[in-house]
Amino acid sequence: MKERILIVDALNAYFRAYIVDPSLSTNGQPIGGMKGFLKILNKLVRESKPDKIVICWDGAGGSKKRKATNKSYKEGRAPIRLNRDIRNLSESEEITNKIWQQTRLFEYLNEMPIIQFMYEGIEADDIIAYVQRHPSLQGSQKMIVSSDKDFFQLLDDETILHRPIQKENLNRNRIIEQYGIHPNNFALARAVVGDVSDNLPGIKGVGLGTIAKRFPFLAEEKSCTINALVKFCKENNENNLKAFTNIVEGKKLIAENYKMMQLYSPSISVQTKRDIDAIFNEFTPALNKTMIRKMFVEDGIGELSINDLFVNFKSLIYSHKEQQTT
Repeated sequence: MKERILIVDALNAYFRAYIVDPSLSTNGQPIGGMKGFLKILNKLVRESKPDKIVICWDGAGGSKKRKATNKSYKEGRAPIRLNRDIRNLSESEEITNKIWQQTRLFEYLNEMPIIQFMYEGIEADDIIAYVQRHPSLQGSQKMIVSSDKDFFQLLDDETILHRPIQKENLNRNRIIEQYGIHPNNFALARAVVGDVSDNLPGIKGVGLGTIAKRFPFLAEEKSCTINALVKFCKENNENNLKAFTNIVEGKKLIAENYKMMQLYSPSISVQTKRDIDAIFNEFTPALNKTMIRKMFVEDGIGELSINDLFVNFKSLIYSHKEQQTT
């Protein structure tokens, strides 16, 4: 049976919980971000029964390298706010609470049989891409957990994407059926279309539907280049399609977007790769029940069944031991 790997986009899940979960501690402190994240993770472990969990965080200044290419990258995003039912803190108090919950959650996860990665100047997306392609995980079944479309480009025979907000599991074939674009060409397609959430403008009048209709070869496994796409537009524009003309004229913009949207290669240094490799080789899962119980009491986390949590996460330790003996 293939090893099952759960790869979690940490901030994507944390912010979802932070916004949605109105939980308060016994002293009235908002704790929905970390508590909701633990509930999500517990449910994922119970349902998917992974042999290994890898959680990837955005490091401080994670967007710095991409911002050096495009200063507008991720600008204009609305701040992540607490659940409106408990929005009784000042703006500065809310920021302090958000950081405290995130830091505390990292501490919780450190006491669990989980691998965590966070590196200064690197976005979680790039770490996830490197992990997904890591030699030690080849042959494993991998499930990436995130609502982010950037991960469509990583889907292959061994990798699916679980999108909690959309309540869907996507594999390579579903992407091709739903969008008419192969994952190998999805970064290119989105470079043409742009990404509003990251403040990356696309080619005017061209959406994913247009891409699928006008460029059916993008549904094939073979990766298409920007030059090949532009050449196709030049050679097949007898009807003076505005979309084709705009793509030819917008080649520079497409190239800039593509550089921003490709995962892994732009941001991971050789030293970071070596560090990730070493952690994979040396990791031994452990579950510190005493510390977790102590932290639950300190933070006033009720409702979440700690015993259920322990049962689910203990299976990761058993799985590791079985792999060591085979």
